[in-house]
Amino acid sequence: MFGFNLMEMVAGLPGLIMALALHEYAHARAAVAMGDFTPRMMGRLTLNPLAHIDPIGLAMLLIARFGWAKPVVINPHNFRDRKKGEILVALAGPAMNFLLAFLAVGVLLILTCKMHMELSYGLRSVLWLIVVYNINFGVFNLIPLPPLDGSRILMAVLPYEMQYRYAGLERYSMIIFLIFIATPILGYILIPIAQFLLGLFSGIWMVIL
Repeated sequence: MFGFNLMEMVAGLPGLIMALALHEYAHARAAVAMGDFTPRMMGRLTLNPLAHIDPIGLAMLLIARFGWAKPVVINPHNFRDRKKGEILVALAGPAMNFLLAFLAVGVLLILTCKMHMELSYGLRSVLWLIVVYNINFGVFNLIPLPPLDGSRILMAVLPYEMQYRYAGLERYSMIIFLIFIATPILGYILIPIAQFLLGLFSGIWMVIL
């Protein structure tokens, strides 16, 4: 899912931490907004990365290009509207990633095109990797495979009798994830969508600027 060399690992740390921590924060914020205060009681309604980062998951991202953050625990029974709450909470994480990518694209374009600044290789790499990692993370989490966010969205709209069968796919998730890592399948999914989103974000900013 992510690049694998020492320079990219160092330059990519800000992007990875932002992608992971703010993704989970967005889940927590959305859950509280929908009426479930479980994330607040568990200390997840904070921008502090330490509350959201799983050290092993972060290390795995850097080493094996596949990792995770601490999932936000929610209680859907507390939502004022359960189906709406489950969908919005699931969407909140990827939406935050896309927002961060959009803002980072804006910073790059403002500094280079609007202000005509010559950015150092290090700063350009950090900003570019914030874009890449957040787009990748957002798109990846929308894959409808349990326990990713995409599966929670699909689960919320499926007929009740199909939800149990669909949830059973989670027992095979690790095998599917390993296949994703060992083959170029994930790239066929991520790259076209990421390129589309990057072009979309850049186009929007060019209109704004």
